[in-house]
Amino acid sequence: MIEVRPGGRRRIDRVLAADYARDLEQLPLTTLRERRDEAAQEETDLSYLRRLLHARIDIVRAEQQRRRSGGGVSIVDQLATILADNALGPATGSGRHQPLGPSRAGEYRRRAEALVGDPELSDVSALTDDKLAGTLSDYREQEASVSRRRREVQAVVDAFNAEIARRYAHGSASVDELLASQRRGDDADGTEESE
Repeated sequence: MIEVRPGGRRRIDRVLAADYARDLEQLPLTTLRERRDEAAQEETDLSYLRRLLHARIDIVRAEQQRRRSGGGVSIVDQLATILADNALGPATGSGRHQPLGPSRAGEYRRRAEALVGDPELSDVSALTDDKLAGTLSDYREQEASVSRRRREVQAVVDAFNAEIARRYAHGSASVDELLASQRRGDDADGTEESE
C-alpha cells in the first residue's frame, strides 16, 4: 500500500498535501511549472511501479491458466510471450503521454521485488494453488493502491496544467516569456554555442 504521510518529506507526500495545489491563481508561473513538473515526475514513477506489478500479475495469471488447461509448457518458456501480450494489449490507463523516465526506477523495482521477496514466490510453478491465489490477491491489492495514488497525482498535474493554460488564454502568461526563460536557462547551463 502506498501511504501518504501529512508533512512527510517524500515527493508523494508533498504532491498530495492539501495545500500543494491550493490557490493556484496566486502562485508565480515559475512555481506552477515547478510543481507541475514535480507532480508529473511522481506520476511517471507511479506508472512505472504499476507496470512492474502488472507484469507480475500476468505471470501469476498465466501460471493459473497453465494449470487449468493442463499445459506442459513452463512459465519460464512462456515468459517473453506473457510479457509481450501485456505490452501489446489494449491500454487500460489514462492514455497520457509521459515524456519523463522514472526517476526512482531502482527504488520501485526493489519495492516490487519486495512483494515477491519470499523465495517461494520466485518459482510460481512450485506454489500451491492457494498460495498462487493469495499472491495474485496481494499483487492486485498493491496495484489498486498504486493506481489510486496515480489518479490522485494525475488530478494535481491536471490542476496545474489548467491554471497554466488559463493564464495563457487570458494573456497573463506569454509563450515569448517562456522561450526567453528557457534560453536563459540554456545560457546558464553553458549549452549555448559560443561565437
